[in-house]
Amino acid sequence: MSKRNLRDETIELHRKHAGKIEVTSRVDVENQEDLSLVYTPGVADVCKVISEDPNEINTLTARGNMVAVVTDGTAVLGLGDIGPKAAMPVMEGKSILFKKFADVDAFPLCLDTQNVDEIVNIVKALQPSFSGINLEDIAAPRCFEIEERLKKELDIPVFHDDQHGTAIVVLAALYNALRVVKKEHKNVKIVINGAGAAGISIAKLLLTAGYKDITLVSLEGVVSKGEAWLNPAQEKIAEQTNLSGVTGTLGDVIKGADAFIGVSAPAVMKPEHVKAMNADPIVLAMANPLPEIYPEDALEAGAAVVGTGRSDYPNQVNNLLAFPGIFRGALDSNAKDITMEMKVAAAHAIASVITDEELNAEYIIPSALDKRVAPLVAKAVRVTAYQQRKGGRSIS
Repeated sequence: MSKRNLRDETIELHRKHAGKIEVTSRVDVENQEDLSLVYTPGVADVCKVISEDPNEINTLTARGNMVAVVTDGTAVLGLGDIGPKAAMPVMEGKSILFKKFADVDAFPLCLDTQNVDEIVNIVKALQPSFSGINLEDIAAPRCFEIEERLKKELDIPVFHDDQHGTAIVVLAALYNALRVVKKEHKNVKIVINGAGAAGISIAKLLLTAGYKDITLVSLEGVVSKGEAWLNPAQEKIAEQTNLSGVTGTLGDVIKGADAFIGVSAPAVMKPEHVKAMNADPIVLAMANPLPEIYPEDALEAGAAVVGTGRSDYPNQVNNLLAFPGIFRGALDSNAKDITMEMKVAAAHAIASVITDEELNAEYIIPSALDKRVAPLVAKAVRVTAYQQRKGGRSIS
């Protein structure tokens, strides 16, 4: 399908249906008795049960399976700050994917404010209606503070998908890519180009999973302790990464690297960068829609395994592999938080879909439409939640 046809057909579909989601009823209301049961006077008794035991809300209402998809419209796809109204089609689409892949009911909430305190207070006030919060397309560094505060102040799972969904799928892809090139994760050198929400979250998750030699690169240069331009989130991650203290640009740190992870901008990685990497390099160039380097150029320069964020190349790193199963598992286990251990378990579940016999350089990650993934991720999250509850420990 051409870009022109795709644009026209997408707009036509949205106009025809006036959006993509609706609220439907699980019960019929055909007569007076039905009305008495679903509304007055019968519903008053249901309200009394919840009033006496608030935990009953998740068994007597839809709340136990309801997630809010919250955005301020400041970092929408590759479009940037287009505002909350223009973000609505994306949030509707996200809500559909929750339902289709994990039977999670999700509802878009596009907030007309960029004030951190206002966003936090609005979401906190919504807790009686939702069992989980999926933060979406909120620009860094504001997204870090919003998530951190909500995780502390709410007793339901809060998950910023642009950060953690991306990180989980990257970890799964990297795990399998290293199996292809037969390298041990503890020995590899990793460069992450992009030090915003996704890049920092990827670094944190990789560190939790046991990777040690990680360096981030931002627009301003290599993330290194003491740099004046670092924001608070970058200052924190600088304490755990770039242990050799290298400064400069991507070209200065890519030499001898085993893996490049791009969550940045188009065409920032050149063939000479790939050639400067270690033998059998892994390149995950995920800028969308235009990657840091096109797969054919990376392969010609010597890359052994290449992935992108695009669906028209092998090895698409797509958040859809993570977030439906993550929330399904969290809701099923009544988890209060989505911990680092859950994220690592989810990544291994995604990677495990591909058998040793199937694994190859063009198949390190399942298709985003693979219906086997969400149940496996949900189970991994659920089991980890139970284990942590029993053991009384977690890493947030």
